[in-house]
Amino acid sequence: MLFKLITIILATLSRGSASNHYNFPSIYNFGDSNSDTGGGSAAFTAVPPPNGMTFFGTPSGRRCDGRLIIDFIAEQVKLPYLGAYLDSIGARSFKGGANFAIGGASIRPGGYSPFNLGVQISQFQQFKARTVDLYNHHDSKVTLPSPEDFSSALYTFDIGQNDLSFGFQHTTEDQVRASIPDILQHLITTIQQLYNEGARVFWVHNTGPHGCLPYSVIYGSKSGNLDPNGCVRSQNEVAQEFNRQLETLLTQLETWLPKAMIIYIDVYSAKYALISNAKSQGFVDPMRFCCGSYYECHVDCGKRVVVNSTVYGDACSDPQAHISWDGIHYSEAANRWVAGLIINGSILDPQKSTEPAMLH
Repeated sequence: MLFKLITIILATLSRGSASNHYNFPSIYNFGDSNSDTGGGSAAFTAVPPPNGMTFFGTPSGRRCDGRLIIDFIAEQVKLPYLGAYLDSIGARSFKGGANFAIGGASIRPGGYSPFNLGVQISQFQQFKARTVDLYNHHDSKVTLPSPEDFSSALYTFDIGQNDLSFGFQHTTEDQVRASIPDILQHLITTIQQLYNEGARVFWVHNTGPHGCLPYSVIYGSKSGNLDPNGCVRSQNEVAQEFNRQLETLLTQLETWLPKAMIIYIDVYSAKYALISNAKSQGFVDPMRFCCGSYYECHVDCGKRVVVNSTVYGDACSDPQAHISWDGIHYSEAANRWVAGLIINGSILDPQKSTEPAMLH
């Protein structure tokens, strides 16, 4: 169940609608590789080709063949694709917002990346303070948002997958489940920090069906632990518990932050619906992925090796037919499908096989 009525969600994304009270001047995004538009590539090693092959025609810092869900949201509210805060070369203007997401990031410190959510919030606070200071100097009005824009911006979150993933990799599933309250308390604290900075509209994605990532199935499957769709059942149960607790806490948070609008987006149901209905939606087996290899030889997307005359790592020729791009990240086609459900408000029940309105 969503916090707000579907009409509220549609109003926030239907620019120019008579019922629209939110004409967002900018978006500020916090997250991991599911919404990283170049931060990780700028901070660490550049994302290589064939990433970007479908839409951008060249690597764009996204671990995907094209656009991410955040890109489709930006398109819908008529804003530019978000530039990564750390990408000083590629992001020439932050007037429409900034992206603080970094691939590998988690909500809590530790894990795969030093750029956890707390660090991302600190970067935003520095960005805001410097923007306010610089706005009326030189030509900054051309490239920076106005100080007033921060209170009317949309603040989006797509993070938490790596907290679970790192836990599954290094601890037991019971320990991951036990860690959920502490993980979510970190998230709630950061939302409160942004509220204190003047943020008012928050768009929070829950975590997706972790057990349906081909990587999870390859390394986490064992006899009897797969559901009818071939996903690791126990990992999905932990993800669902994460989401139940997240929704409860965000409901409580709305009562503590009286001026806030908090929109909870059930990405889990949307992604699971897509995986459940892959064939009817024109996709291949959802456990097949397009780029890289975890079979026989582990080769990350963008690399290529030859073992005993067998080539591993080349990208497939039809990424748009795949739900999974590289075994961990979704393809542009899948992101488009899920974004369509988010934007039109019709988050599907995973047990139903209803064709959603698609983006064009």
